[in-house]
Amino acid sequence: MKFLDHLEEWLIASLMGAATFIIFVAVVHRYLSGLPIPWLQDELIQINTSWAQELCIYMFVWMAKFGAAYGVRTGIHVGIDVVINRLSAPWRNKFIVFGLLAGALFTGIVGALGASFVWDIGHTDQTSPDLEVPMWLVYLAVPAGSWLMCFRFLQVMVHFVRTGDLPKHDHAHVEGLDDELGAKA
Repeated sequence: MKFLDHLEEWLIASLMGAATFIIFVAVVHRYLSGLPIPWLQDELIQINTSWAQELCIYMFVWMAKFGAAYGVRTGIHVGIDVVINRLSAPWRNKFIVFGLLAGALFTGIVGALGASFVWDIGHTDQTSPDLEVPMWLVYLAVPAGSWLMCFRFLQVMVHFVRTGDLPKHDHAHVEGLDDELGAKA
């Protein structure tokens, strides 16, 4: 599981970093192209960055799908649990398991429908406007991210049934910081 966790985190961070860099380069290119320096304008006009926006949109779609699965695993999704927390422990536990199974069912269905769509579009010649990549690669984010999210719902449910604990996100906690401070003390 650690490999999948790290792969998920690495993918999200890499996509975020790459999208930030690409947008930064495109903005600097656009700014420098507008400066009244003839030789610079001539050089920069030859560089085409029209693909940058499209690529970043696709990267953010992939990032969002895998980020949603990360959110399920770490407990950072927003949830309204006022009523659930007022129930007795047996009823509370049943509703939590029901909610996690409902989330798994929903994301599993979205993944299956997305896979069917990807299969259908994969048999066409449809490509993206600027990058000209096959659109099935772009839409593959839907089944891949949804099935990962389904797996994470089931993973959280199994952990909850075994231990009674749900993942909680502590806003004051910074990953790796406590380990480093504890080692020095």
